[in-house]
Amino acid sequence: MEQTYFRKGFGLKTQVQPVIDAEYHSRLVDRIRDRGYTDVFGDVTVRLAREFGFCYGVDRAIDYAYETVQKFPDRRIYLVGEIIHNPHVNQRLREMGIHFIYASDDGSFDFSHLTSDDVVLMPAFGVTRRDFDTLRTLGCVLVDTTCGSVLHVWKRVESYARDGFTAVIHGKYTHEESRATASQVTGYDGGKYLIVRDMEEAEIVCDFIARRSRRLSAEEFREHFRDKATPGFDPGRDLGKIGVANQTTMLANESLAIAARIREAIVAGHGEEYACESFRSFDTICSATQERQDAVEAMMARPPDIMIVVGGYNSSNTNHLASMCREHTVTYHIADAMCIDTGTGALRHKPELDPHAPEVVTRDWLPEGPFELGITAGASTPNNKIGETLARLLAITGGL
Repeated sequence: MEQTYFRKGFGLKTQVQPVIDAEYHSRLVDRIRDRGYTDVFGDVTVRLAREFGFCYGVDRAIDYAYETVQKFPDRRIYLVGEIIHNPHVNQRLREMGIHFIYASDDGSFDFSHLTSDDVVLMPAFGVTRRDFDTLRTLGCVLVDTTCGSVLHVWKRVESYARDGFTAVIHGKYTHEESRATASQVTGYDGGKYLIVRDMEEAEIVCDFIARRSRRLSAEEFREHFRDKATPGFDPGRDLGKIGVANQTTMLANESLAIAARIREAIVAGHGEEYACESFRSFDTICSATQERQDAVEAMMARPPDIMIVVGGYNSSNTNHLASMCREHTVTYHIADAMCIDTGTGALRHKPELDPHAPEVVTRDWLPEGPFELGITAGASTPNNKIGETLARLLAITGGL
C-alpha cells in the first residue's frame, strides 16, 4: 500500500537546495553579516539585526514544498492556504505548478474536487483537526510542513483539554495557526477554548474569573467571543480551570503579561491554593520569533535614525517587529523592494498593525546627510528580498 502521509520530506534536500539557494540568496546581505552586521555605503551606515528572515520552520516548509514538486512531477499538487505569509514565496510555488486552496470567509476549505490521486501540502501554520481528518478520508497524499513550534503548542492545549482545563489562547482568531491550535481541543469530550487578541480582551475574561464588576454581561460576553470560542461557551461555567497558550508569533512580553494577569484574577476570585491547582501556563512563543524580537530589542538600545522592516503585511511576526521598532524610532514596514521608487524616492508602506490597512505613500522620508539605517525582516522573508530592498535604497542615496 502506498504511503500517504509524510512529515520528514523525501530525502531530496541535496537536489533542491541549490535551486532554493539560487532563488533566495543575497550577496549583499551576506556582506553585511560578514562585517559584523554593520556596513557603510557612502553616507549610509546600515545596521542589520542579528537575527532576521527565514527561520528553521520556514526553511523546512519551503524545502518540503520543493521536494514535493520533485517527487510527484506527474500529479496535481495542492496547498491548503499559503505555505507561509510571504507573497513572493507563494507566487514562486504557483509558478512551479502548485494549486492553492483558499479558505472561505468563515475559515473553511472546500476539498470536494480532490481525489486520492492528488498530493496536498499542509502549511507551516498547520490545519485544523477537521480539515486534516477530511483529507485523510479522501486518501490524498499528505505532506505535512507544520512547524515544530506549532506542534509544541498543540500538545499543550491537548493536555489542557484532556485534564478539563479551558485553553485560553493569546492570538488572532482569524489566523490559520490560532484556528488550528484551537481545534486541537475538539478531540476531547468537553474540550473548550477561548481566543483573546490582546490585554484588553484578556481583561474582559478576568472580570468573570475574579467575580468583579464586569465590562460585559454574560450575554454580551458570548456575543463578543462568538467566533473566538467553542460553540456554546459559557463564561460562568467554562472559566473555572484555565490553561494559557499562544499563537507562536505573538509578542512574547504580551503573552506572558496576559498569562500573569489571568492568574492574578484567579487568585482574586478563588484564592492562591485554587490558582495553584486550576491554572497552567507555558511559554510557547517559538524560539525563532523570540530571537528576532530580542535582536530588535538589542538594536533599539541605540536606535538607528530610521528602521525598515521587510515582510508580508499579513505576517503576524513581521507586524510585531514593526510595532516594537515604532516605539523607539521612525519605522517603515514595507512588503518588498518595489515599495521604494528609485525615480522619485517615494516609499509605499503599511503604517498600521491591521493587515488590511491600506498602504500610504511617504515622500522625503530619508534623512539628509549621513544617517544610520536599521533593517530587519520577518521569519517568512527571504534574504534576496532584504538584499533587493537595500540595493534600491542605496541606489537613491548613491551608496551603490
